[in-house]
Amino acid sequence: MTQTVAAIYENGMLKLSAPLPLPDKSHVTVTVESELMVAEDAEREHWLNASKEALTKTWDNSADDVFNELLPR
Repeated sequence: MTQTVAAIYENGMLKLSAPLPLPDKSHVTVTVESELMVAEDAEREHWLNASKEALTKTWDNSADDVFNELLPR
């Protein structure tokens, strides 16, 4: 079963906004996604796209096709 719940990180512990329907001492896997991480991911995605556009413009330059004729076959 997968369930997403909000929590607050305070003093080294996650405090859930609501109790979970689990028995005590249940083993769970926690995935953390903070607002800060989401913002950093968005900024990283922006720079990756900007780099991709710049590299594509540089490497897909038809004016450079003349140099392909100089390459050994």
